[in-house]
Amino acid sequence: MAEATVVFQIIVLLGSMNGFVKAVGLVNSSCSRSCGNVSIPYPFGIEPGCYLSNSYQIYCDHSFSPPKPMFLNLTEMEVLDISLDGTLRVNYPSVVFSQSRNRFIAMGCNNFASLKDAEEVVICGCMSICNNIPSAMNGSNSCNGINCCQTTIPLDLQDFSLSLQPIDPKHDTDNLSCKFAFIVEQKWFETNLTNPFEILNMSHAPVVLEWLIDARLSSLVTGNNLSYVLDDNSTYRCDNHSSSLGYLNSTLTCSCKPGIEGNPYLPDPQRCTGVSTCLGLLFLLIGGWWSYKVIMKRKNIKRKEKFFKRNGGLLLQQQLSSGEANVEKTKLFNSKDLEKATDHFNVNRILGQGGQGTVYKGMLVDGKIVAVKKSKVIDEEKQLEEFINEVVILSQINHRNVVKLLGCCLETEVPLLVYEFIPNGTLSQYLHVQNEEFPLTWDMRLRISTEVVGALFYLHSVASLPIYHRDIKSTNILLDDKYRAKIADFRTSRSIAIDQTHLTTVVQGTFGYLDPEYFQSSQFTEKSDVYSFGVVLVELLIGEKAISSTRTPESKSLATYFIHAMEENNLLDIIDAQVMKDSKREEIMAVANLAKMCLNLSGKKRPTMKEVAMQLEAIQSLQTTPNVQQNYEEVEYVRSEMYEQWDVISTSTMSDAHPLLCF
Repeated sequence: MAEATVVFQIIVLLGSMNGFVKAVGLVNSSCSRSCGNVSIPYPFGIEPGCYLSNSYQIYCDHSFSPPKPMFLNLTEMEVLDISLDGTLRVNYPSVVFSQSRNRFIAMGCNNFASLKDAEEVVICGCMSICNNIPSAMNGSNSCNGINCCQTTIPLDLQDFSLSLQPIDPKHDTDNLSCKFAFIVEQKWFETNLTNPFEILNMSHAPVVLEWLIDARLSSLVTGNNLSYVLDDNSTYRCDNHSSSLGYLNSTLTCSCKPGIEGNPYLPDPQRCTGVSTCLGLLFLLIGGWWSYKVIMKRKNIKRKEKFFKRNGGLLLQQQLSSGEANVEKTKLFNSKDLEKATDHFNVNRILGQGGQGTVYKGMLVDGKIVAVKKSKVIDEEKQLEEFINEVVILSQINHRNVVKLLGCCLETEVPLLVYEFIPNGTLSQYLHVQNEEFPLTWDMRLRISTEVVGALFYLHSVASLPIYHRDIKSTNILLDDKYRAKIADFRTSRSIAIDQTHLTTVVQGTFGYLDPEYFQSSQFTEKSDVYSFGVVLVELLIGEKAISSTRTPESKSLATYFIHAMEENNLLDIIDAQVMKDSKREEIMAVANLAKMCLNLSGKKRPTMKEVAMQLEAIQSLQTTPNVQQNYEEVEYVRSEMYEQWDVISTSTMSDAHPLLCF
């Protein structure tokens, strides 16, 4: 898309005055000092003789109800407010000017917007990336770089050109009408819009301009005051009770001296003096500020208490005090510390997003790098139970191949979980996204599978209470800095009594990994985790996703695809090229036979995690046993039963990245 440039020539207030009149005698009882709901203080005015010069003339348009003041020297823009601090607010169609009180805003997907000076040099700009979900910003007035960006404007901005370009022209499918840029008053933009895109339906938006008195020729000293000679040889100076804030580029501003309040541009009789009044006001302001701080502190404490209860703090305390969890290792973090750690949850810190929330990279005050999971708003009792469950479950686990929970924060609107930081992403990314710079070798795949099954064996048989993970999949297996496996996401995990053999629950899990026996009976056993791990083993062998629409409808499920290849004796035809390159045929067949046993439709015929761990360790260490290569017990599959059961899973339209049921 070609670059689109729109040029705006703006002289920031009063750049070309031809003359001024003297300030003395201007204040007149017949002068109107308001138009509609807007106050018009001197040096601005409506009637002749009531303003400092023609450049300060305001036209009161009575065709509106109430009347609207118009600033004639800026193309009849509506004046919203005039302040004696040297600024005024106007409604301006698209762009303009106080650096501290305006922002440059750009909207659109794949958009780079910039302002350039007269020499076409970029003086400021920002970029917004794409989010194709139209409602992504509904209910939020953030403008943080996704479909909308903002930045400050330069000092003394006058002449400029506006440029809109795609960040990546190759992927820019939007036409230019979908991209916008403008300058707008920052406070108005942040407080009056629930959604930044509302501004696109408006014909005008307020900006803040800075105004100064133009003194073009020279200056002279009269007594103790500095006076300025104007273009018409008359003079103007700040009064005895005011002083000049500066004389820059032939411009003058006045400000009341300490202890004086009122209009600094008017003679002394028009002002009110009074140090005592100012001191009284000062004490009143200090007292009001202190009272405000006390009230806000109490309000903040009550607000945190409310969030703590709503986010399950009382339930968590009850669970932790029961002795089932490791209280010492479950830290309650302060919300301010986590905001600082994540740079106020900056979008640039996002590590990943899912159905349950967003994970941010953070650094604690002691320099430790962590992952902070910001949950979605908990609005159902089931979601609250899952959040508390994950905290309690992870508080019981201490294993090198399980992601460690460092603590949580419940005093915010949504609960926050703090984990150790795992830098190298998920196993799924390395299996399903081509990475020629770092291929996943056969030795690494064997080691990762051994580490995962070792952690699952620990959960099933070594933990103080047996724990079923209930959502084993390649996206829940993370890789640390040494590419060691770490099992994550214990949201749906459950502890069971030692004498229990199963859990009867509403079916939850992920298509492609879900145990068909559990799907039909709603009874989850330790062998259900074995089945899910079997799918992960097949992923490591074949390198394809658990559910894929690119395969034939009857082989949409990877488990079905794999079993069918085993039955037809053509397994080696579908093995991942990297595996074929690195491994021996005997090793492939040993792992394939083990995966086949894990995928048995009958949970009773599947091996335990301990048995799977022993077989994998034997394969990894090349300590072959009669059971490792060929002499596994042959499993009888009734074809009609196998395909009927697996088709329940494979015909689903959901992908492997989405849970079966969410509560």
